[in-house]
Amino acid sequence: MSTTTVTDTTPQTATGAAAVLQPLWVRVMHWINAAAMLAMIMSGWQIYNAAPLFDFQFSRAITLGGWLGGGLLWHFAAMWVLVINGMLYVGLGFATGRFRRKLWPITPSGVISDLSQAVRLRLSHDDLGRYNSVQKLLYAGILLVGVVTVASGLAIWKPVQFHMLTALFGGYDTARYVHFFAMTAIVGFLVIHIALAALVPKALRAIIIGR
Repeated sequence: MSTTTVTDTTPQTATGAAAVLQPLWVRVMHWINAAAMLAMIMSGWQIYNAAPLFDFQFSRAITLGGWLGGGLLWHFAAMWVLVINGMLYVGLGFATGRFRRKLWPITPSGVISDLSQAVRLRLSHDDLGRYNSVQKLLYAGILLVGVVTVASGLAIWKPVQFHMLTALFGGYDTARYVHFFAMTAIVGFLVIHIALAALVPKALRAIIIGR
């Protein structure tokens, strides 16, 4: 099986310096989101353990809070950080045109073609400033999953105050399942995201120093 050789084609400015791939606001908000999301996931597993939906529990080694009350405190604290930072990120993403440049267009043929190349280990990562169709679909999809996660979280946090939202999810119990599977999708995305960053160190460097 042949693979594509990844060459060092880091974009250069007119002066020969490496171009900025990730602006400062993206880098700052990315790492704030990462820390808040990690706290939410681990505290969410602690909350889950208090009333499991399935016949398993998460190891205490990967939970946060120590008990139900502690998990709730961590979860709500991280929630506000994530929601505020996330809303600013999405707002700036649309306002600056970043989402349009990075995530559009997404075509079925492009996704199928890039996915086929990825499966055969032939998908190039030469141009760090441009997302392939699979990346576009994943990033756009995780934004939608984030909306579902927040909405279902509100539905089970305040089922009386947000009774219409809770009803939209089919009731409190169903909203819990939706919230669980939405968070599972986010965890799956993070696993893929981290794996790709490990395979392409230049991408990790860009989200740290920008270049």
